[in-house]
Amino acid sequence: MRSREEPHRGWGRCDPSPILFLSLLSTAPLGLLGEESRQVSLVVIPSNVGPPQNLLHIRAVGTNSTLHYVWSSLGPPAVLLVATNTPHSILSVNWSRLLSPEPDGGLMVLPKDNIQFSSALVFTRLFEFDSTNSSDAAAKPPGKPYPPYALAEFSWNNITDSLDPATLSATFRGHPNHDPTGAFANGSLAFKVQAFSRSGRPAQPPRLLHTMDTCQLEVALIGASPRGNRSLFGLEVATLGQGPDCPSLREQHSIDDEYAPAVFQSPIVRAFFGSQNNFCVFNLTFGASTGPGYWDRHYLSWSMLLGVGTPPVDSLSPLVVGIMVVALGAPGLMLLAGGLFLLLGPKRYSEYQPIN
Repeated sequence: MRSREEPHRGWGRCDPSPILFLSLLSTAPLGLLGEESRQVSLVVIPSNVGPPQNLLHIRAVGTNSTLHYVWSSLGPPAVLLVATNTPHSILSVNWSRLLSPEPDGGLMVLPKDNIQFSSALVFTRLFEFDSTNSSDAAAKPPGKPYPPYALAEFSWNNITDSLDPATLSATFRGHPNHDPTGAFANGSLAFKVQAFSRSGRPAQPPRLLHTMDTCQLEVALIGASPRGNRSLFGLEVATLGQGPDCPSLREQHSIDDEYAPAVFQSPIVRAFFGSQNNFCVFNLTFGASTGPGYWDRHYLSWSMLLGVGTPPVDSLSPLVVGIMVVALGAPGLMLLAGGLFLLLGPKRYSEYQPIN
């Protein structure tokens, strides 16, 4: 499935190739974009009811706006993105309501009247299929499917243990509660979240270009035993639709009909949006059956950026500008010099004289 990019939408960008450009979130007001500076913080919201719960809050405060990213592993891993037109908006959590069977209203950004934009992503299932008899990962069917892993049925680490204020990062690391095959006996699925206090690129690959309006997610499957000789993996991603049509993406690989969208509850999404059912689901597959693949090193990493507005675009560096000047200017200078030589150079006279 392919579609054109649409400006001023929430967006995500994924690596490795093929690059997937997900225009997943709804239109954001222009007044919220392009703040020259933001004060960015990343904290774990402590639970005052029962054992600790994984609720991570990224708050990026600008002069006239605030961006809130709320990540959680209550149910399947999910993130809320809320933008307000005030630097004074706050996140309010009612833990008793959030952890109840009816979490509506358990999570709010206040004041409500200043909310300009909101949406959500939910990571619902991890897919696996054997591509031994398939030469094309995009083919349908791509290979032998295995029962998918429901991420709502994973146990996750205490997010506080991985919190790193210096890098504004934290990692949700989990494994299935029920693992009859022992595939995750020595493995895990990790969601590393990172915010940024300035624009630029991280030092480590894939070095996605970021701004203070964005946060990065790296999904890593490490050490899990594949159930096939040449297993490929995929991820089911659901987004809350704001209109009659689902958001678009530039390229999408669909997999077998057995992996139709699941019916699921995500507590923090329902707590914020209420009982809405207009979710759109995308199935993303990683790698190719021709390899190298997960079966080589039992490691897979996939990164994406989430943000509001037009994705950041690299400006031309002085080195690139210099190369362009030399590459394009040299032929032009040679033509100009040749023309001037012909016009102004010494003229040749014939040895023959005209006869009157």
